Amino acid sequence: MDIRQLRYFIVIAEEKQVSAAAKKLFMSQPPLSQQLKNMEQSLGEKLFERSGKFLELTEAGKTLYKYAIEITQMMEEAKSEVADVGAGMDGRLSVGINTFSLSNINEVFHDFRSRFPKIKYRIQQNESSLLCYLLKEREIELAIVRLPLEINDFTLQHLYSEPFYVVTSKEKKLFKGNATLKEIGKYPLVLPSIEGLGVYYSIHEAFSKAKIQPDVIAEFSDLKLMMELVSTDFGISIVPESLLHLYSEYPVNVHKIPESESLTGDVGLIWLKDHRLSKAAQNFADMLTAAVREKPGNEELYKR
Repeated sequence: MDIRQLRYFIVIAEEKQVSAAAKKLFMSQPPLSQQLKNMEQSLGEKLFERSGKFLELTEAGKTLYKYAIEITQMMEEAKSEVADVGAGMDGRLSVGINTFSLSNINEVFHDFRSRFPKIKYRIQQNESSLLCYLLKEREIELAIVRLPLEINDFTLQHLYSEPFYVVTSKEKKLFKGNATLKEIGKYPLVLPSIEGLGVYYSIHEAFSKAKIQPDVIAEFSDLKLMMELVSTDFGISIVPESLLHLYSEYPVNVHKIPESESLTGDVGLIWLKDHRLSKAAQNFADMLTAAVREKPGNEELYKR
């Protein structure tokens, strides 16, 4: 017995005549009668008994009718849900986010939810190296990461490059306008050092290329504490633009480091090579890319 036979059975039960059911199903009567006979033989039970010109359900027929209605409804719901998942309207979005990456990521999630309200989420926030591991284990499907990073096993979609800034306490006005690495190297530095972020490596590589030995007095995995100490004149720091968005509540002076100093931070979206993204993941990637393109310049935000 299959779903097609159940649908035939429901129509016969509701029309109470094989001829009327055949007309409604746009088929001839003999094949429909044969389908009903096959069902009764398969179940070993009579499903209908004749009452004058009409067919009435037997007790066995009434039981089957109840389940037939439920099964066909579930089948329609399944088809609809599968279609929604295929179109990215339903399903699950599993995404990893670097500890600090995009300043407007909250807006992206809100926009995505308003457009795809049926989507459920699994969001992992961690350093980029661990996100790569979670991708390989298929715990997540997409990851927003900071570069440089070993990505041989992944497809990379570059999102944007962001500038770095030197941050000092409000009490210390050490620079006028932009600040070069040579100028920054004269002062005690405190740096973010979360493994896998790529930020620490980028800063040291820039100093190395400029042949400057920085005076690094402290390294922090707790970025909030680092910004708090910088604001109280513990030292100065170098941070990417996105970190300034995350910790904008601290009273600090901010000076951009010129791009000529070869110090920029790259943010990318990665997923496993040769992996076909689900429609939900593809829709999120498209929306994220569009949001990054619309992201305005932020230099005015840091004129304090």
